[in-house]
Amino acid sequence: MTKILVDLGKCQGYANCVVAAPDIFDLGDSGKVDLLEAAVADDRLADVREGVRSCPAAALTLEETAS
Repeated sequence: MTKILVDLGKCQGYANCVVAAPDIFDLGDSGKVDLLEAAVADDRLADVREGVRSCPAAALTLEETAS
């Protein structure tokens, strides 16, 4: 499994992550990213990696965890 880490201090609410993986990322009432799932299964990893990569504020990172 892979864990998603969010730096809300960096998040600017661009929502690129939401476009890439709307079942994982959402924008909350604050206009910043909310994680719908903090740990991602391997079959969803490609979309999540795209969401992390496309964040212009670099507010998202991935951390590999032991299964």
